[in-house]
Amino acid sequence: MTEPLASSIRPQNLDEFIGQQHLVGPGKPLRVAIERGQLFSMIFWGPPGVGKTTLARIYANHMNANLYEVSAVSAGKADLRKIIDAAEQSDEITILFIDEIHRFNKAQQDFLLPYVENGTVTLIGATTENPSFEVISALLSRLRVFILHELSPEDMLAVIDRALDVLEADYPNISISEEALNWLISMANGDARQAITMLDDTMHLYGELTVQTLTDTLQSPHLRFDKAGEEHYNTISAFIKSMRASNVDAALYYLARMVEAGEDPKFIARRMVIFASEDIGIALPTALVVANAVFRAVETIGYPEAAINLAHGVTYLARAPKDRSSYQAYFRAVDDVKKHGNLPIPMNLRNAPTQLMKEVGYGKGYETYTDEDLLPDKLKGRKYYRPDEEE
Repeated sequence: MTEPLASSIRPQNLDEFIGQQHLVGPGKPLRVAIERGQLFSMIFWGPPGVGKTTLARIYANHMNANLYEVSAVSAGKADLRKIIDAAEQSDEITILFIDEIHRFNKAQQDFLLPYVENGTVTLIGATTENPSFEVISALLSRLRVFILHELSPEDMLAVIDRALDVLEADYPNISISEEALNWLISMANGDARQAITMLDDTMHLYGELTVQTLTDTLQSPHLRFDKAGEEHYNTISAFIKSMRASNVDAALYYLARMVEAGEDPKFIARRMVIFASEDIGIALPTALVVANAVFRAVETIGYPEAAINLAHGVTYLARAPKDRSSYQAYFRAVDDVKKHGNLPIPMNLRNAPTQLMKEVGYGKGYETYTDEDLLPDKLKGRKYYRPDEEE
């Protein structure tokens, strides 16, 4: 089998596509757009291996468009210029798919802007990062953002079944125990490409699928997995949890692993900014100031020296006292918002810019400093913030 398994079983249409039913299910936005031939630029935001590239290809195919695929890791402005020139000379629709678009710098994104705006190219970006942080606002405002989720265990089972059906042509006696299947689904963590690659490599190396052979394949030094996949997320998870535990040495170790692997320093620094509010909070409010300073430093300095700024910030955040009360209080409030919707705001808290509003009672009885419960009537007595609460 010369073609990688993940490529050979890639869905060719929406009927073959697994997962993301909130986007491609009957009557859902992306399916409707494809079925009606609606052409617009968009960005797919979600974890690795959930179908971003596949959806871009399906969309381009349904539009009968010329599809150009580039990776922001390796493509530069010269590559984009060639595609733009070809698009300007063509009478056909041109779709430009940029994988990891978050790795394009501001100048590269600025270059694309006029051609997206005038329709020379229809842009489809794919990113694992929040586009609000990584895509310039002028470009983002011209893109529809579709959020993709990691695949459910049921989706993963369907993907694995399809892969096994294809592998059966080369391995007629292929089988997988329930234990090994559950292990694979758990290991892949919603990443279809990871699961398919594991199946392909394990059969190639060992000719059978067991927990042991799958584990041995995962640990094999001869195989390299996408660093944007499981290892990427495992490492950042270990990094955050080490800082949360105030374990400076472990936090620095996982930082070093990410830096040496070439991880974007802004990605690391952004997690530190989040950590400063989520885990340290009011126990040491200046932690957010330090984390923001680190982000600014790595943004302006870059590697290799930015590693020093990161280490400085990591040591400070790991050693800082921890308090998650603000974080927990906020999400308790979110739960009530989701449960009760937009409850009527008490009349004394409402703005009264017109005489009519004043006459009907808007703002009446408002006191600047009061012990009165200011929540909507249905939520009176709620206590979201609990400063003495233990973890």
